[in-house]
Amino acid sequence: MRRSWWPLAAITLGNFMLLIDVTIVNTALPQVARGLDASFSSLQWVMDIYALALAALLMVAGSAADLFGRRRLYLVGLAVFAVSSLVCGLAPDAGVLIAARAVQGAGAAAMFATNTPLLMATYSGRDRGIAFGVWGGTSGAAAAIGPVLGGVLTEYVDWRAIFLVNLPLTAIAVWITMRSIDESRGVPGVRIDWPGAASFTVCAGALTYGLMRGGEEGWADPGTVIALVAAAIALLAFVAAERGKRQPLLDLGLLRRPTFAVLMAAALLLQAAAFPYLTYAGLWLQSVLGMSPVQAGLAVTPMAGVSLVVGAAGGRLLDRVAPGRALGGGLLLVGAGALVNAAMVTPDTDWTAFVPGLALAGLGIGMAMPVLVSAALGSAPPERAGMASGAVNTFRQLGYALGIAVLGTVFATRVRDVVDGSGTVPARAAGQAAEAISGGHADAVVAAAPPARADAARALVHESFAAGLDRICVIAGVAALAAGLLVLAVVRGGPGGTAPKPSAEKAPAEPVHI
Repeated sequence: MRRSWWPLAAITLGNFMLLIDVTIVNTALPQVARGLDASFSSLQWVMDIYALALAALLMVAGSAADLFGRRRLYLVGLAVFAVSSLVCGLAPDAGVLIAARAVQGAGAAAMFATNTPLLMATYSGRDRGIAFGVWGGTSGAAAAIGPVLGGVLTEYVDWRAIFLVNLPLTAIAVWITMRSIDESRGVPGVRIDWPGAASFTVCAGALTYGLMRGGEEGWADPGTVIALVAAAIALLAFVAAERGKRQPLLDLGLLRRPTFAVLMAAALLLQAAAFPYLTYAGLWLQSVLGMSPVQAGLAVTPMAGVSLVVGAAGGRLLDRVAPGRALGGGLLLVGAGALVNAAMVTPDTDWTAFVPGLALAGLGIGMAMPVLVSAALGSAPPERAGMASGAVNTFRQLGYALGIAVLGTVFATRVRDVVDGSGTVPARAAGQAAEAISGGHADAVVAAAPPARADAARALVHESFAAGLDRICVIAGVAALAAGLLVLAVVRGGPGGTAPKPSAEKAPAEPVHI
């Protein structure tokens, strides 16, 4: 490798790790549940807190990188990511794992926020185009490889290995970064918007917690009400903090532009509709259908595989299509794929029932993701391009976090309703049985049933899980269809996007990744 490509190796390695950790956990959830005796809500937080921390801290990390140095913050992010990965791998209980995942998300935010600026500062001309192409390819590969790699490590080593594998990789990335990447900063006078960052973080965290607790304890529960009220107050505080500020975290004037506002909504709903239900599909494949972690990982790869191929092969074609059509059409396909999944999954189906819907959704993701960031950049003034890029990535990660919370709440409620109405489980044990089924302990429900009712208990597991998957796939599908129609109605622009075509001196559109 030429010396000039070592910085690219360091940056793409970090980007690959932080993105793969979004999905690598999916196939390990049943083993995490058994190993740590984790509840369904704990499994939700294991998945959710990483994306939530990444979303909440991404914009402020970008400001910190401009102020303190992008190379320095990237190294700090790698160090935080490595230490928190070690704690995740050694976690003695679910609480420690969730806390470590939150810190891991903070490290990932520092890494993610500095990826693009470091590439822009390091490369120019033709080399810049090559660098972004390689970086984009590894980003797309992370989504495809995550579930399979998680399955392999879980099945042949241990679920803790999905976190411990980050340690040697981060060490390599740190070593290359220190030897090959020069420091760079943003324009002088940059300040961090601490009030905006704090209020946005509180709003996102309180809203997610309230949605999860509402499904578990009820919407009239005092803790639920307090969390949702706190989220509303924090949102008002964020708006107040950003108004009239010279260097805001997010210029609220951008949201008064219909196209930009719709693109932010599309980013949130695309991420919420396309990926979170795969978490519960992974539980279904292993705890209900009895598949191994590797088999479960392979079963959900049609989505990522098709999206990667379409995103890579269809780039030139999409460049000739108006961004609203590509993004809106992609969202419609994502919605259609989720609805196909809802129609195909029944108590008697196997894993192949998910393949057509996943492939259709992957086609939509491959169409929508590559144009999303470039469309957002084109809908904002040139001087706000960095802010627009940070905002769309923030809304994407926030969509994933809220999707896990909302769909998980709906899923658990639907499973509980089916169990309560079945008559198979005594009323006093119905709630515990529903929690066990939702949390990946379906075998425990069958084992606890009297021998004469074991078949009935097994049928209840299949029926309740299929009902839960059906409900969340319908919700995801409707959300994506609504977002697609909204984009088609509002987002305009000629072929190639609303933004000018990128030259050799500009970064190309962001690749497909979660």
